[in-house]
This record gives sequence, C-alpha cells and structure tokens, in this order.
Amino acid sequence: MAGSQKRPNNSSNYVDISSKTQVVNLYKKKGRAKRVVSLVLAILFMLTGGGMLYYYHALDIIKYEPDETVATAPTKETTAGDDQPGDFNTTVNDSDLLQNSKVLNVMLFGEDNHAKGKTGRSDSMIMMSIDNNSQKIKLTSFQRDTYVWIPGYGYTKLTHAYSYGGASLTIRTIEANFGVKVDRYAVVDFSSFKKIIDVLGGIEMDLSEDEVAYINWQMYINNQTTERHLLEEKNGKINLTGQQALWYARDRGYDGIQAGDDWDRTDRQRKLLQTLFNSMREASLTELISIVSEVGPLVTTNLKKDEITNLVAHGTTYMKYKVKQYNVPQEGLWTYYRDSAGVSYIQITDMEESREQFAKFVFGKLLTA
Repeated sequence: MAGSQKRPNNSSNYVDISSKTQVVNLYKKKGRAKRVVSLVLAILFMLTGGGMLYYYHALDIIKYEPDETVATAPTKETTAGDDQPGDFNTTVNDSDLLQNSKVLNVMLFGEDNHAKGKTGRSDSMIMMSIDNNSQKIKLTSFQRDTYVWIPGYGYTKLTHAYSYGGASLTIRTIEANFGVKVDRYAVVDFSSFKKIIDVLGGIEMDLSEDEVAYINWQMYINNQTTERHLLEEKNGKINLTGQQALWYARDRGYDGIQAGDDWDRTDRQRKLLQTLFNSMREASLTELISIVSEVGPLVTTNLKKDEITNLVAHGTTYMKYKVKQYNVPQEGLWTYYRDSAGVSYIQITDMEESREQFAKFVFGKLLTA
C-alpha cells in the first residue's frame, strides 16, 4: 500500500502489508475462545428442552471440514511464464494478514455439480464480511478470470484454484494476492442451492424483462419446463423457484438476450444474497433456528458448531445490518490480457491500489491512520 499504514490505537490486531509482499500464514485468534464460550452460554439460556436437542441434531448433519485443510494446501512455489503481465510477485513471504476481531470474513462458494470424490468448479466466489464495528454486511465478489498467483501452481485464473485444491487453496490464493484474512468458508453446490431456495419458499427478485427471458430460455432448452414462456416477460418483482433462481445467478447472457458478462453475473449473485438478507430482516430467533436446521445439511463448511450457534444467536441483529457490495478488481484497476496461447484474463494493473481499496472496503475506518 502507498506509504506506511498505522494501526488504530484501539485495533492492535492490525498488521501492515506492502505491495511487494504476498501473504499466506494464518493469524492467531486473540480472545475468541472466551467470547465464543460466553455466547454459547447465552444461547443455552435462550433455547430449551427438545428445541435445543433438535437444533444440535441439525448441526450434526452439516458437512464439516477441518481447519487444517487450509494449512495443508499445496505450498510448492512457482514462477510465472515469460509473458506474465503487470507488476506481480512470484514469491511468497511469511507475514500476517489484515484482520480485526470485530470483522468476520466468510468465503461463500457456489460449486457446480461435480463427480463423486472430485472437486468441482467454483461458479461464484463471494466474501461476506460481518462488520460489527460499522454494523454492516459487506459482500465482495472476486472475478473468476482474474490473473493471480496460486500457491503451488503459479499464475493463472483465480477460478482454477478451486479446481486444483477446493475452498482451502482458493482461500490461500485470495489471502496471498489481496492480503486480507479469510476466517471461514461455506460451500453450496447447484443442487443444494436449488433446495435451499425452495426450502425458503422461493425468492422474490426484481427482474428486468431480459433477465426473465433468459430464465425462460434456459428452463426450456434444458427440458426443465415444457412452456417456452413459463414466466411472464416483464419488468418487476417475480417469485423464483430454486431452479429459476439458479439460472438468474448464472446469467451471463446469450445472443439477443441480456447482453451481459461475468461482471453482470456477479452483480446478480450479490443482489440475490442481499434479497435473502432483506427477506429475513423481521425473522425471529425461533424462525432463524428453523431455517438453519433445514438449510444446514445442504452446506459444507469449516465453521464450528459453537460458531454457528454464535451467528444464529446474533442473527436477528445481523439481518438488520445494512448490506454493501464490492468487486475485486474495481473499475479502473484492470484490463483484459491475452496470453501467447490466446487465453483471455482479467489483468490487475495496479495491485497495490487494488489491495488498498479492498482492505478499506472490508475494514472501513478501522484502517485510517
């Protein structure tokens, strides 16, 4: 980052990074154990009897993954090819990551349906930051075609990190290139995504006529309906099923309908998440517990039971936070690049500025000198 970054007096957890350092090591969670124990005790008083047993049974069904999956991802260091663009570094130095106890960063991955025993591809990568300092939920989309350094594999598209090493390697890649600590992650594949939306009774989205036409077209050509125009093609709010919502989230357009791109698609994915948050603003604690009990088994995560309990206990507060959105990289900090093999990438033209803007979005005024 330009110049030296001072730590706020009340934020000793912060560490400095520079544009010439790519960071991979994990930070120490200061005081988290004490906070988690206190919050767990609090929710134990809020939940009683059979409800408590049912809730914890539901948590048992969630597909948990161990923390060490992040630490044991490939670490072999490689260098980029001769035609690498931009001012990227080819080595990784041990350092700390920007983080603060009042901000929880959770990577949300949308995974395409994959063969048993094999990692699929990441169709979406969104970091959800719960900022308890500013009382905001911040959604950051990472463009899949961004040209980054992947630990153990060298320079290529960010989306390849998920195919190579799943959520853990993708997180290490994001941390290495952008210098912000990712605390946890959750993965939902296409099948589970559809079930989650259906469990919630669908989702009402404000759609354009082109977006509706795209959903109709995909449903029809994929034999998911016999009606060519299942949804009325008009602007406005329409309640989508899980399958329809999936096509909305994946919409990059086709000839003649919604001439969009991957930037438009990530905008839709964040809009969908924000709509989900908005729909739950008035939910009670009991309703949130019921939702987690039904949705939980459809998610793979490295969040712990106590951490999920913590989030649910404070869910009625978090759902009232304002939602802010962001893209990495930002407009003006990237260009398209084509390598010698003809493959197109999104090249970050100023990594230092990209890191600085991203960190300011995530941590806000906590980063001011």
